[in-house]
Amino acid sequence: MTPKSRTKKKPTNSSALKHVAQAALPTRWGKFTVHGFTGKGPQEEAVALVRGNLKNKTTPLVRVHSQCLTGDVLNSLRCDCRAQLELSLNKIGQAPSGVLLYLPQEGRGIGLMNKLRAYQLQDQGMDTVEANEALGFASDAREYEFPAKILKELGATKIRLLSNNPEKVRQLEESGIKVVERVPCQPRVSKISRKYLETKKSKMGHLLKGL
Repeated sequence: MTPKSRTKKKPTNSSALKHVAQAALPTRWGKFTVHGFTGKGPQEEAVALVRGNLKNKTTPLVRVHSQCLTGDVLNSLRCDCRAQLELSLNKIGQAPSGVLLYLPQEGRGIGLMNKLRAYQLQDQGMDTVEANEALGFASDAREYEFPAKILKELGATKIRLLSNNPEKVRQLEESGIKVVERVPCQPRVSKISRKYLETKKSKMGHLLKGL
């Protein structure tokens, strides 16, 4: 099954980008520089972890990661979000240059409380796509024009993208980012997360092997 088509939104002028801060951020994956960005639209706020010189001849490795409180912070096994985050930081930490963009698009853009409502529906037998749509949302409501603006501001207009999501690739390219390579971002599959990942593959077109 292919993902549902999206209604293309009219462009707005709400995305004026503001670079609000930067600081050194040492991590167990290496030393990064953390940048804060805001825009004028809803959910237009992001953190960028930058490693190396993004304007050298090496194409930077980039992960555009959506916030997942339950996975990233609480270590939930319902999804693979934390595993993807750690895999991405490890790979970027080993690359000559790279960026991890962290975006407040909880629950594929529906927000934390609606995500928990979707969890409740999933406990009653729905998959992730069915639950989001039962609540009146798209299966994936995320948009990538704002992160594309940040990548341009950082000088990363040509990237290697850590992602399994072809929609993310499409939207970034439509917003002026050249994705020269899609690098798989597939951690080890657990028994608990397998159904979640199978739904991503069968209903959302994610490029996942072994499922």
